[in-house]
Amino acid sequence: MKKIAFIVFFFYLQIANAQCAMCKAVVESGNPSEAEGLNSGILYLMIFPYLLVGTLLYFIVKNRKKNKL
Repeated sequence: MKKIAFIVFFFYLQIANAQCAMCKAVVESGNPSEAEGLNSGILYLMIFPYLLVGTLLYFIVKNRKKNKL
């Protein structure tokens, strides 16, 4: 099971690395509107993990305070 998980993780890591090279090529092409759109897309994608973690932490803290009373 651990070998399968490692292999899957390894291949996803390679795909992510390839995507970074593609993004770098787009930014280096010199078109400022494409670079701005790429930055906006990155910010849009980054907000969801923070929202999920923040919501999870909020409910954990709320639950712990409730149990202490």
